[in-house]
Amino acid sequence: MTPASAFHFESLVWDWPIAIYLFLIGISAGLVTLAVLLRRFHPSEGTAESSLMRTTLFIAPATIILGLVILIFHLARPWTFWKLMFNYSLTSVMSMGVLLFQAYMAVLILWLAEIFDHEVVALQRKHFPRLTFVEKVLKLLTAIQRPLETVMLVLAVLLGAYTGFLLSALKSYPFLNNPVLPVLFLFSGISSGAAVALIAMAFRHRNNPHSTEVHFLHRVEKPVFWLEVFLLAAFFVGLALGDDGKMRALVAALGGGFWTWWFWIGVAGIGLVIPLLLKRWATRDSAFVGALIVSGASLTGVLLLRFYILYAGQLTVA
Repeated sequence: MTPASAFHFESLVWDWPIAIYLFLIGISAGLVTLAVLLRRFHPSEGTAESSLMRTTLFIAPATIILGLVILIFHLARPWTFWKLMFNYSLTSVMSMGVLLFQAYMAVLILWLAEIFDHEVVALQRKHFPRLTFVEKVLKLLTAIQRPLETVMLVLAVLLGAYTGFLLSALKSYPFLNNPVLPVLFLFSGISSGAAVALIAMAFRHRNNPHSTEVHFLHRVEKPVFWLEVFLLAAFFVGLALGDDGKMRALVAALGGGFWTWWFWIGVAGIGLVIPLLLKRWATRDSAFVGALIVSGASLTGVLLLRFYILYAGQLTVA
């Protein structure tokens, strides 16, 4: 299989823009999940001055908006997407995803506004002095901060898992119709969120690479890393123990050829082995450069995993 045929084949329905969309949504959900956990376990650190919170403020909304724009313009009739935003169907995975995105964005805006309330009030007083209700809304949000944050965490977890459900709903593809996929995408999304946050912290805390936030992310990263490895193994074992269609899908995706090399070199090599081997060096001897290399490799691995699952998953039709 040549690189050209690996990206263009007869059974291909969803191509590379969907892989990038899945990657971006995972970053947003992962960052928000980590930010909420930081505020729960280290309340004194999860303030408006936190590097993780500031990274979440800019990156979490930006990645999900960019992901949705990519999705909309990838549709055959992108200008009809607005119909999905107001017509929900409980039997449609795409429709339920739109509803989830809307709830996620609404709560995300309120949650971030409550955390960065001083900045919001300053902007309101400077540019919209007549909108006095803004301060009243922020006071109300402060009063319900804890339940609001709980809802935010639930929505972030659901969104991270939804990207896997979206693919697993393609029942005619045995590789993708796998119950492990939503959990795998959830934890790899958290991994990508941690990588983005650590890269941002490497630049902001160049002279203080051992802050509480950095230690918190490293503590989360370790179990998430091994969960990813376990889930990948479970994903392939499930295929091996499945019916003839799943076995054919496993052979097509991992039995040799372009996408097999993509997995072993890209997903496993760059995304898992390099961060594992260089982690100690990165946190001890060369913190700044090491953080960029290790987190960059981890982030690249998650992106390559999205491409691998999407394309290798469509090689075999039931």
